[in-house]
Amino acid sequence: MRGDMEWGTIPGLVRGAAERYADVEAVVEGRTRVSYAELGARVERAAAACVANGVNPGDRVAIWAPNTLDWIVSSLGAVSAGAVLVPLNTRFKGTEAAYILSRSRAKLLFVTGTFLGTSYVASLRRAAGDGPGSAGQEPESGAGSVGPLAGLPHLEQVVVLSDDAPADFRTWKDFLAGGDGVAAEDVRARASAVESSSPSDIVYTSGTTGRPKGAVITHAQTLRAYEVWSELAGLREGDRYLIVNPFFHTFGYKAGVIACLMRGATMIPQPVFNVDTVLANVASERISVLPGPPTLHQSILDHPGRDAYDLSPLRLVVTGAAVVPLRLVERLREELGVGTVLTAYGLSEASGIVSMCRRGDEPGVIASTSGRAIPGTEVRVVDAAGVSVATGAQGEVLVRGFNVMGGYYEDARATSEVLTPDGWLRTGDVGVLDLAGNLRITDRIKDMFIVGGFNAYPAEIEQLLGLHPDVADVAVIGVPDARLGEVGRAYVVRRPGAVATADDLIAWARREMANYKVPRTVEFVAELPRNASGKVVKGELRVR
Repeated sequence: MRGDMEWGTIPGLVRGAAERYADVEAVVEGRTRVSYAELGARVERAAAACVANGVNPGDRVAIWAPNTLDWIVSSLGAVSAGAVLVPLNTRFKGTEAAYILSRSRAKLLFVTGTFLGTSYVASLRRAAGDGPGSAGQEPESGAGSVGPLAGLPHLEQVVVLSDDAPADFRTWKDFLAGGDGVAAEDVRARASAVESSSPSDIVYTSGTTGRPKGAVITHAQTLRAYEVWSELAGLREGDRYLIVNPFFHTFGYKAGVIACLMRGATMIPQPVFNVDTVLANVASERISVLPGPPTLHQSILDHPGRDAYDLSPLRLVVTGAAVVPLRLVERLREELGVGTVLTAYGLSEASGIVSMCRRGDEPGVIASTSGRAIPGTEVRVVDAAGVSVATGAQGEVLVRGFNVMGGYYEDARATSEVLTPDGWLRTGDVGVLDLAGNLRITDRIKDMFIVGGFNAYPAEIEQLLGLHPDVADVAVIGVPDARLGEVGRAYVVRRPGAVATADDLIAWARREMANYKVPRTVEFVAELPRNASGKVVKGELRVR
């Protein structure tokens, strides 16, 4: 293992990859093929543009866009200029994105133009352009709006990653041109000044409070964690990696882009999961590495036209985020000839990786567990009092090690709720450790459920549904779904005289929240079951 000290920071990693793998294909996007040397040059040009446009070390730069070459270049460019990256979920609605832009006080935003028929620019303008406070947070005293959106006074510039943008926003081309006057040595000096202990990104995640919280991760944590991931997975130079996992998620950005930079693998970003496109990409681009949630691999195996595609190059699959059926592991090996199938477990607060299976593990271990703690970390399972439970007994999973965040961004209270004084992270997940140290996640204290690989948090969904004028009370749980693993079901108490139907609420929810959060079914009840302290007893709802 090379170790994180070789690169020190993400800018160092980019520069090192450009030199070490200069002629290797770095990114393939349609007919565009970019070598590592050219990728390095593009990232430096983006960094120069960030410097020219007033991005200072430590400033937050957000990106709200799908998996593309421009995402890679703009994000790595911002980080190379010393900025802290704030990735936004492409499934967010404008209000959800504006809230995080406000909380992080992002100075610059890179945003896609239109994606999946939605104008992100228009969505953001509706959410944050109507006046102070419209983004969910009042501007600081005396803070006037310096940018194009009145509701986001800290957001100075919005750069649209296309050739067309509103007059008060910038196009990607114009933004890049603005940095052409910055000397190359100045860009290099800015990148070299970044320290390994500095934050590299803030990944916003939700919890029991229902409001997203930003996990702050450093350059050193990112590099060490994904050098470990690359080593355990067996990623190598010459691999061709189809990145279907979204870049806004650690699985896509760090186990994808960062890992490829480390090993000189070729990135083929895919903006939308579509099984036909995946099959075509695997065959035409000779894909050897395809991580993703179990639903992705299941859909490939079950595709009626699968045999028309040459899938023989596939050699490495890493999955997780949900229960992995043993039969899925067996079919990947037997039917597709995938040599290495691994499972892993992680969360944003622990740099996205806590445990991972090892090559050579038995199929039963890979299917039934998330493997063992990665080197440099410890995993414990404890009872409600914080005392370690016996091997094989269930309890809350605690993690300690280099990968654990320093805290949530500007949220000391939330940080103190999950980080113990002696450095243990309370994950909120219920799990079991076996004699070999393999971790099996069995439940979620936070009630989170996973929809096709996306974490859905009932508290956040309940908070949004509660804004509907006909909803008096609501509770959301995850229920099994054959295609997506789990989906939401809402139990709703109507307000007196209200006549909203299940279809009405679902249609309303589709306008107000990301699709994976939208409950697929709604059941109306006279009242919700509650315990003596007034909390909803979700166990009773699950029994129904």
